[in-house]
Amino acid sequence: MKRIVLRGALALAVAVPGLLAQPKPKSKAEFDALQVMYNAQTPDARIAACETVLTKFADTEFKAVALYFEAASYDQKRDYEHTVVFAERTIEADPKHYQAMILLAGVIAQHTKEFDLDREEKLAKVEKYANGALILIPNAAKPNPALTDDQWAGAKKDFTAQAHVALGLAAMARKKYDVAETEFKSALESKPDPATMVRLGSSYSLDGKYDDAIAQFDKVMGSADASAPVKQVAQAERVRAFQKKGAAAKPDNPAAPANPAPPQVEVKKP
Repeated sequence: MKRIVLRGALALAVAVPGLLAQPKPKSKAEFDALQVMYNAQTPDARIAACETVLTKFADTEFKAVALYFEAASYDQKRDYEHTVVFAERTIEADPKHYQAMILLAGVIAQHTKEFDLDREEKLAKVEKYANGALILIPNAAKPNPALTDDQWAGAKKDFTAQAHVALGLAAMARKKYDVAETEFKSALESKPDPATMVRLGSSYSLDGKYDDAIAQFDKVMGSADASAPVKQVAQAERVRAFQKKGAAAKPDNPAAPANPAPPQVEVKKP
């Protein structure tokens, strides 16, 4: 199964460029280079445009913006190492860049495995970045007056949900399923999302709360907002939850299935 990916920040920033802080370009050439960056249609084209901005205009006030766009573009390419490098550079350029913090929290959480020797170091970073973003988001000022209040409120809810999802994934990596459930519920309160509902159902199942898990998967399968891949994962996990529930009801049966890894499915946000 494919992994769930968190790509909402870049999609929203490209669709609504005013979401990112907008100082004035210092020259017509810089303005043109930035327009190429904003209008790039593919990750590779956007990366090349970001590099042009960063190398030809070393004193640009758009450094953090370009670095973030490059990080998010590498994330679209599923290039984990470059995503982390450029997101960390974004935070170096702007220590309050909560979009980069959320991106880092999400990708690091998704790339942390149970037996990684540096698992705790990675999960500590997830918590640092996600919690840092959650502190900054509520009081973040609207970066551009062209944004409507509804657009800005929606963006902040989206970012908040992504931070809680990352914290939920970190908790699942530690097998702290009750903590994961709380985080996924918080994410859903900020932004209803079928993929997060699947993750909540999985945390219930791994926690032995099979009826709650089945009910959650039923919601996903009945959701008009859920994509076909998400519904397929929900269906498979629903079957698995029923099997585990049945095995748990037979204490003399030594063949009770072990807890599997959480499901992974790709969800591409518009």
